[in-house]
Amino acid sequence: MSRIYQRENIWYLDVRVKGHRIRKRVGTSRKVAELALKDAEVKIARDEFGFTKHDIPIDKLVERFLEYNRTNHRPTTTERYKAVTDHLQEYLREKRPGVLAVSQLSAEVLEGYKAYRRDSLVNANGKPVDGEKGATGQSRVGARSRTVNFELDAIKAMLNLAIRWGYLRDNPVKDVKALKTDDMKPVRFLTLEECERLLAASSSELYPVYFTFLSTGLRKAELENLLWSDIDFKRSKIWVRAKKDWKPKTGEREIPMSGELAKLLTEHRKKSAKTGPSDFVFSVQQAGRSHNYLRTELIKLAQTADIPDLTKLHTLRHTFASHLVMQGVDLPTVSKLMGHSDIETTMIYAHLAPDHLANAVTKLPFKRR
Repeated sequence: MSRIYQRENIWYLDVRVKGHRIRKRVGTSRKVAELALKDAEVKIARDEFGFTKHDIPIDKLVERFLEYNRTNHRPTTTERYKAVTDHLQEYLREKRPGVLAVSQLSAEVLEGYKAYRRDSLVNANGKPVDGEKGATGQSRVGARSRTVNFELDAIKAMLNLAIRWGYLRDNPVKDVKALKTDDMKPVRFLTLEECERLLAASSSELYPVYFTFLSTGLRKAELENLLWSDIDFKRSKIWVRAKKDWKPKTGEREIPMSGELAKLLTEHRKKSAKTGPSDFVFSVQQAGRSHNYLRTELIKLAQTADIPDLTKLHTLRHTFASHLVMQGVDLPTVSKLMGHSDIETTMIYAHLAPDHLANAVTKLPFKRR
C-alpha cells in the first residue's frame, strides 16, 4: 500500500516495500506529494527503491562491520569505529526508533545524526558523558565538526561494505554534506624551554623515551614497536617498518637521526645490554603496566615541571613538526618525516611558517626592467 497524507499542513509519503514501511516528509504542496507518490510506485515496480533481497538489521551489520575491522585493521581503529557505531545506535534508539534495517538509513536520517551529535554533551575527547558535567569538569555541548565528519566517513565505510556484501544498493552518506571544520583547536606544542623542563624532570628510564619522541615525531605505537634492528647507526637512520604482529599506520618510512639522538641511543643500548638482552629499543610495555603508562607518566611530569595543557603523547609529535616548520623546513618534507598520508594533515602547521613562505617568494628569478 502506498499513499500520501496531510498533517498540520505538511504532506507525507507513506509506502511499504518488501515488508518495510517508509514515511517521508514531502512538504506543503499536495501536487509535489502526488508526484513523489508516483515516483515511489515506479521505483517499487522496477525494484529500484534501494533495497536488496538480503536486507539486514542495523545491529547485525554493526556486528559484522566491527568483526571485519578486527580482522583487517589495528585494534585502535576498531575501537574508534565501535565508538561511532555506538553513537549511531544510540541516536536511532532515541530519535529514530522505527529505523531498524540498513535499507532505512536515508540521507535524511543521517542528517539528523549530524544534528544529534552537534547537540550531544561530550567531554574533552569527544565521548558522551552522563549528566550536565563530566568528572573532569571539561564537558561541552556538541562534538566538533572534524569529529562528526570522521564519524560520517566511518558510517560511509560501513555502508560501502553493506553494498559489497549485497545488503544495500546505494550509500546514503554520499548525499550528506560534511560540516565545515572551522572549530578546530590550535595545535598545542611545547616551547624549547618547556622541552628542557620536561626532560630535566624525567627519570633515567623515561628520558630516552621522551627525547626520542621529540627528536623523531614517532607515534606511540611506532616507538613501542621499535627494534634495535630498525636503527642504522652507520647511516643515522631509523626505519619505521612493519612487524609480524604490527604495521605502521601509514606505511613504512625512514627518519634521519640527529647527532644528539644517535649519541643518546648508542648510550641507551649499552645500558640496556647490562639489564638483559631485548630486541626492543624501549621496553615500556612491561608486565603489569597499563597500556597508557607513557601518557600517565607524561601527565605526572608535566605537573612536576609546571607545563600546562600537556596531557597527550601526541603533543610531543606536534612539537617535533612545529619546530621543524619554524626552522624553515618545507611542509612536504615535514609530511614525509611525520608519515602523513595526506599533505592536508600537515597543513595544520602552515601558520607557523609565515616568514618561510615570504622567503620562498623572494627566490623567484623575475626582475623588472
